[in-house]
Amino acid sequence: MINVLIVEDDPMVARFNQRYLEEIKGFHLIGISNSIEDAMVKVNEYKIDLILLDVYMPGKHTGMDLLEQIRKEQRETDVILITAASEVDNIQSALRMGVVDYLIKPFEFERFKKALTSYRESNRMLQKQSTIDQSELDLLLLRDVQEAGNKAPLPKGLTSSTLSSIYDKIVSLEGQSFSTDDIADVTSISRVSIRKYLRFLKDIGVVDETLIYGIGRPVYQYRWNKLNSSRIQSYL
Repeated sequence: MINVLIVEDDPMVARFNQRYLEEIKGFHLIGISNSIEDAMVKVNEYKIDLILLDVYMPGKHTGMDLLEQIRKEQRETDVILITAASEVDNIQSALRMGVVDYLIKPFEFERFKKALTSYRESNRMLQKQSTIDQSELDLLLLRDVQEAGNKAPLPKGLTSSTLSSIYDKIVSLEGQSFSTDDIADVTSISRVSIRKYLRFLKDIGVVDETLIYGIGRPVYQYRWNKLNSSRIQSYL
């Protein structure tokens, strides 16, 4: 799980961000800070992987001050700015200090979801492998370009949201073999639909398929092919 700290002084906005976060798998909310001082206490107390940070905060310190302090201390903490600060100078400063995304208030849930899911997938890819090749790195660095104009089409009848749900379950098995029924048991998706998605994942090499013979009819078993995992990114 990715540990998240929300730094936001407006209680209503903080609740919205919390509610949005709870709808996206793979994240755990450590807490909400309504001041930079409290945020720094939590950063020192807990292992924070990601901060959702507002720029304009009460008191003498701003969100940019917290970002700068985190970078000075070389903490392994990523930051997504969620703020009304739309000045170009502010955005450039934040990008130079390595924020992974920048959301300008007000924003839609879909943009929030894109920021968090992109971060989650990038984090997953980097955590699972000690080295990556150029094509995999391009998926991380050029994700926005790909999504804007080169998103690969799925076969008729398949959707990216359902594909993402099934793929998340497959990855959570961490290389263990599974059947269609295994995935159906942990999702609300029919076995017929799951077979279609597994067939597609097999065709692009993201899962390997094996026919197991035993008592009764043969059963197809699948296993996640981590080496080819980058191939799915253009479909999500």
